Amino acid sequence: MRKRTAFPSLKSVPGGSSVQSCGYNTWYTSVTAQLLSLTHPVSTGNGPSGICLSYLLSGHIPYVRPGAVHPHPLLQRKLAEAPGVSILDQDLDYLSEGLEGRCQSPVALLFDALLRPDTDFGGNLESVLTWRQEKQRAIPHVVLGRNLPGGAWHSMEGSMVTLSQGQWMGLPDLQVKDWLQKKRRGLRNSRATAGDIARYYRDYVVKKGLSRNFISGAVVTNVQWGAPEPSGSGAQGPSPLFQVSGFLTTKDRSRQPFSLWTHNVVLATGTFDSPARLGIPGEALPFVHHDLSALEAATRQGVVTPASDPVLIVGAGLSAADAVLFARHYNIPVVHAFRRPVDDPGLVFNQLPKMLYPEYHKVHQMMREQSFLSPSPYQGYRSLPKHRPLLFKEDSQAVFQDAQGGQQVFGVSLVLVLIGSHPDLSFLPGAGADFAMDPEQPLSAKRNPIDVDPFTYQSTRQEGLYAVGPLAGDNFVRFVQGGALAVASSLLRKETRKPP
Repeated sequence: MRKRTAFPSLKSVPGGSSVQSCGYNTWYTSVTAQLLSLTHPVSTGNGPSGICLSYLLSGHIPYVRPGAVHPHPLLQRKLAEAPGVSILDQDLDYLSEGLEGRCQSPVALLFDALLRPDTDFGGNLESVLTWRQEKQRAIPHVVLGRNLPGGAWHSMEGSMVTLSQGQWMGLPDLQVKDWLQKKRRGLRNSRATAGDIARYYRDYVVKKGLSRNFISGAVVTNVQWGAPEPSGSGAQGPSPLFQVSGFLTTKDRSRQPFSLWTHNVVLATGTFDSPARLGIPGEALPFVHHDLSALEAATRQGVVTPASDPVLIVGAGLSAADAVLFARHYNIPVVHAFRRPVDDPGLVFNQLPKMLYPEYHKVHQMMREQSFLSPSPYQGYRSLPKHRPLLFKEDSQAVFQDAQGGQQVFGVSLVLVLIGSHPDLSFLPGAGADFAMDPEQPLSAKRNPIDVDPFTYQSTRQEGLYAVGPLAGDNFVRFVQGGALAVASSLLRKETRKPP
């Protein structure tokens, strides 16, 4: 039998388990363990969902603030029925019944309504919640992530502004606007920059005392499990024992394997791990990329300049629009190709208020008013609506099929294919497809998310496996926190059911 040893920096906790005690920015330089014994929850993903869940599992318990009155009459009546009882200990199904909003998840709507009571009506009422630290209710846990806490936010171009309003990017008990004021920074047209939000999430983990729960530089490669364990009385226990395996990146960039054992795994990886691809010849050529950061790097290095051949941007979503805006800022010529017509009501630009998102509507205007065959009102920008890429050639040429079936060829300096992304759940059996709402279709955050119980966010097909954030269909930071609330409530109930 393989010997179990612990990482040098792990401390014991009650029950003979171990929890990471290092700060989130510790890189492992002397990891010797191949196997780590653990029985507490493991979260794969350290973005906003994982951070919020860690805050709740660390004994931060939400209560209705004494004297607070919620503007929603039905919700207020329900809250008044259980004064002094924490939200985590109440019936989330009952509390959320009757709420409506911009999300399909009832618990996400509930938590958002408690944190931001009238935000959808343009108001700025204070949260009706107050937070109490109850250390005796904390559940030791580990949050694994490739990046620093904040996840994919650290990979975004820092000067880009968020799609959501800045106040909607905040996590419990620390408003973004208050954090920005202390940093002597502000919002831009009510929105924050991606760089500020990444730093806010990193600071949140420190300020709330969560650092000991986070392990950065961790890549999960395999999650497997067996039948539920027998309980002490000989009866079958409620959850199987999961084995979470992967590697840690050390300071010298080498890899050290790890393996964790737990009864509960929370999937919080988001959807930015695996960019969508065209699936055409030449897509693997070195000048073809699937991330905006490639354009940023090429601009810094002088690979693309105002005198270069144009940068080809493929896609008609917000990521493609961000790339267009970035290139225009540096006067880099752009050819912008997309398969839809510019007046397609399904384009995301048609769903954004012009007053809040003027820069995206400017891109949409450029797409609409300029095509390759018409005179150019926007110097250095060419729009190719209803064009489908056919192949990329080694001599940096891109071949397209137009709406009439003809072919057009363009010389380019760089190609950015920005047509969305998919969650990378390759560490699960079948890449997680068996847990989707429709197992016969590819897993998709927007069209086919993981099928979870709406009030616990536990998989409907596997006890002990949870999913939050985009994996469960919640695609905005303000709503992913509801999933964390549901998971924390479920795990706390499991704790109370444990035999003494």
